[in-house]
Order: sequence, then C-alpha cells, then structure tokens
Amino acid sequence: MPIFEFVCEKCNHLFEKLILSPNEPAPICPKCRHADVKKVMSAGNSRPNGIPTGSGGFKAPSCSPSGG
Repeated sequence: MPIFEFVCEKCNHLFEKLILSPNEPAPICPKCRHADVKKVMSAGNSRPNGIPTGSGGFKAPSCSPSGG
C-alpha cells in the first residue's frame, strides 16, 4: 500500500497519508484542517543505486561454487 507525502499550502505542515485508491480524494491537513495540500516527492526508503540496505534488506546470492 503506497504511502505518499503531502505538504499543506497554508501552514507548510509535511505529513504522510496512506492512499488506498487512485480515486481517493486529496487529504486534508491534520494540523490546520486546510484542504489545499500538494503531493511532494518522497525520499522514502530508496537509495540512488536502487539497492536496499539495512534491516529488512536483502543480500544477493553468492557467485562462488558450492563445495562437494
């Protein structure tokens, strides 16, 4: 389920919102209750080279031959 970041145009509050459907209306600001919010680019949990690291990441399988 995608989580998007929004910023309020009135109070500049940055918040996250779980969007379940593309038809879901834009959220309102949880701080000032203003409806004029804008979706912003989220850094999320991605890295520039696309390789996840840290807990919950994955490790590529080894290319070394297995011993018999």
